Amino acid sequence: MSVITIFSGSFCKEDLVVREVLVKTGYKLVSDEEIVAVASRASGMAESKIRRTFSAKTSVFNKFTHEKERSIAHLRLAIAEMLCEDNLLISGFTPQLIPDEISHVLRVCLIADVKFRISEAAKEAAAQEKDAQKLIQKHDGDSALWINTLFGKNDPWDPELYDIIIPVDKTGLEEAAALIKENADKEVVRTTDLSKKAVEDFVLGARVDVVLAEEGHNVGVKAKDGDLTLTINKHVLMLSRLEEELKSIAGKVPGVRSVETKVGAGFHQADVYRKYDFEVPSKILLVDDEREFVQTLSERLLMRDMGSAVAYDGESALSLVKEDEPEVMILDLKMPGIDGIEVLRRVKETNPEIEVIILTGHGSEEDRKVCMELGAFAYLQKPVDIDKLSKTLKKANEKVQNKKDQRKH
Repeated sequence: MSVITIFSGSFCKEDLVVREVLVKTGYKLVSDEEIVAVASRASGMAESKIRRTFSAKTSVFNKFTHEKERSIAHLRLAIAEMLCEDNLLISGFTPQLIPDEISHVLRVCLIADVKFRISEAAKEAAAQEKDAQKLIQKHDGDSALWINTLFGKNDPWDPELYDIIIPVDKTGLEEAAALIKENADKEVVRTTDLSKKAVEDFVLGARVDVVLAEEGHNVGVKAKDGDLTLTINKHVLMLSRLEEELKSIAGKVPGVRSVETKVGAGFHQADVYRKYDFEVPSKILLVDDEREFVQTLSERLLMRDMGSAVAYDGESALSLVKEDEPEVMILDLKMPGIDGIEVLRRVKETNPEIEVIILTGHGSEEDRKVCMELGAFAYLQKPVDIDKLSKTLKKANEKVQNKKDQRKH
């Protein structure tokens, strides 16, 4: 038998087509939600963070945390292990992670013109035309970034990515489902010993990818009969040392027979390879209206391998907290608009797990008492010694990570 995957534009009758295909084939449905749940349990990352991988808006902290790359590694392993079964229909973003070498996968794309999709949005989501266009643009943007991340292509509906593209505005449900079943029954997409071996290679490569990701590395991984090829796509100053470390880590994964490293096309670009250090704070939000001070502070923290984002007022800080979930904040008190004490109060009400370090040049003893009562981790005065601030940040980060570990267990 075979595996069917469906990648769809928004408001292209995906659910209806999937339901019809399941009736005709008797296949088992696997959704993005199920794969995300498996990846979440294996990684210890929240499902919401893993789902964000499919969003066009990447976290401002990602270049320091590599959460997106870790999420993709765990999603790849989850779907790879599911492919050990046959007779599956996998719908959503995750099927794009399945490599071409697995020949018993029928790749289907559902799409329609914008006018049709707007009409469907009005029915499904009771959306006005303007709102429907925004919903469609948002989903298309997410789809385009996902495809670009995986394949370097800008068109999510590129025919080269699929075996069948079905225009649902011109094809009825019954006809679409019959077409999918007819192609899924063809000899060319039947499971063979060779395609089963390709699944085994995919699983091994995905397991190595996860192990490397959890050690802070992000490289391309290919497996063939137990032989691994690791591709380094970012410039690194000490290449031989990195290669030795990668080989040492990957070589310990059960099933790996040999490990080869090479540099890819991206190796010669200006971006620099950075191993993620889980012990160092990498999701710090700096909030201060003194732009020169806060930019300099951000640079000084970066020199200590600490990743940070910057907000210049309380309102922007609260928006970043909502969107990007920092783990530690360094917060000034005196700012225009929403002041630091109010920001602290709101953060502790909505995100009490965030540790907040007050850093101010204008605070009083009364301010210090109020901040500590509201749950601030520390109260520091400007100017502050960078080593003292670094130690305070690391202690705050340790508290955050300890709480995460306790929740896991």
